[in-house]
Amino acid sequence: MTDRWTAVATLVDASRRALYDYVRRQDHPVGREEAAAATAMSRGLAAFHLDKLVDAGLLAARYEAPTGRPRGRGRAPKVYEPLGDGLAVTVPQRQYELIADILAEAVTAEQAPAEVAHRRGRDLGAGLRGAGLLDALAQLGFEPQVQADRVRLRNCPFHALAARHTALVCDLNLHFVTGLLGGLDEAGPARLAPRPGACCVELLTPPPR
Repeated sequence: MTDRWTAVATLVDASRRALYDYVRRQDHPVGREEAAAATAMSRGLAAFHLDKLVDAGLLAARYEAPTGRPRGRGRAPKVYEPLGDGLAVTVPQRQYELIADILAEAVTAEQAPAEVAHRRGRDLGAGLRGAGLLDALAQLGFEPQVQADRVRLRNCPFHALAARHTALVCDLNLHFVTGLLGGLDEAGPARLAPRPGACCVELLTPPPR
């Protein structure tokens, strides 16, 4: 999985950003010569930056003979393609795609959104079980804060939607976090505890420090 901050740092360089944008716009694998010509840089410099984009998880590379040309002697040239659906970074972290998937699945499967949210949380929790509760919550953008008798979640990953559709989104969030606790094999429980500028859910049983 692409580390978003590494990817962002990689794209700060103007040459790499130009190469990345060019490769993403094409409908075919892009070779080094084509990329260099399109971005007005030398082949060697283009190759260097393209490989840095591969290292950052933004492009995939392989060796392939040019389309429509007979393969000559030696190894086929290296070509590059976009990897993944793109890059989105928000500070603090948001998870709008997650809640969109939950609602879309609920409509498609004709199930209650709360049931789908609970199942999605449980499945994610099972996959993150080795990370522990606080790490799992942090990875999902909740910014957990341990207090004496509870864990408060300082960030709402669904902030903009929760502001506009509070009852719906907070209910889905509660079911999602409850499912997450089940998948992580944590006792919980979770409850609604709305606070301005924070997540509407809190956990009543803090994990061991």
